Amino acid sequence: MVEPATPEAAAGESTAKGEQTRRLIVDTAVRLFGEQGYDKTTMRAIAAAAGVSVGNAYYYFPSKGHLVQAFYTTVQDAHADACRQILATPGTFVDRLSAAMLTGVETMAPYHGFAGSFFKTAAEPGSPLSPFSADSAPARERSVRMFRSVVDGATTKIDPELRAELPELLWLAQMGVTLYWVHDTSPGQAKTRLLVERSAPLIDRLVGMSRFRVFKPVVREMLTLYRLLR
Repeated sequence: MVEPATPEAAAGESTAKGEQTRRLIVDTAVRLFGEQGYDKTTMRAIAAAAGVSVGNAYYYFPSKGHLVQAFYTTVQDAHADACRQILATPGTFVDRLSAAMLTGVETMAPYHGFAGSFFKTAAEPGSPLSPFSADSAPARERSVRMFRSVVDGATTKIDPELRAELPELLWLAQMGVTLYWVHDTSPGQAKTRLLVERSAPLIDRLVGMSRFRVFKPVVREMLTLYRLLR
């Protein structure tokens, strides 16, 4: 005789099924964004391609913007997963930073074809798709957390005050790399990879210089300005 499922088991099964549906809708949306462009892809088209009702699609994602935010979060989670083994062992700051930023470029690579359509919308003042918006906070916090791991596991000596702010500053640097990547038409975005390979050692030098007494006043002024503008 088969024992009836407990309420806990039923709830777990329902949650798992809901997550599968949610994942299906996101994956389908990303595919359609790539095929049709962001502006031309409707929620109705996404629901039809995913094989779910329009109402079900809206149940999980109240708008197309919410779908994009879920996509952002998915990309950041994939980036963190790809970096996890690399960052598991302590190493120099420059090596950890280079690995993390290059892995970020590789994680984004499949989406380069339609990244420009996202950027066009995200660049508008007040857009909820902006990486600086409140709606983008979950994805942003995931990225900052990953860069905090870069800093925490670095064997390189870093000025204590700079160390506290460095993960967010590195996230801003990653945003700059992402902007360049969006517009990079070189084969396989080779120029973006070159940008990372050359800029990581420069960032490392600046971080190292921050420990010297002669540079401390300048570093303090820069950090003060950053906190005022945050």
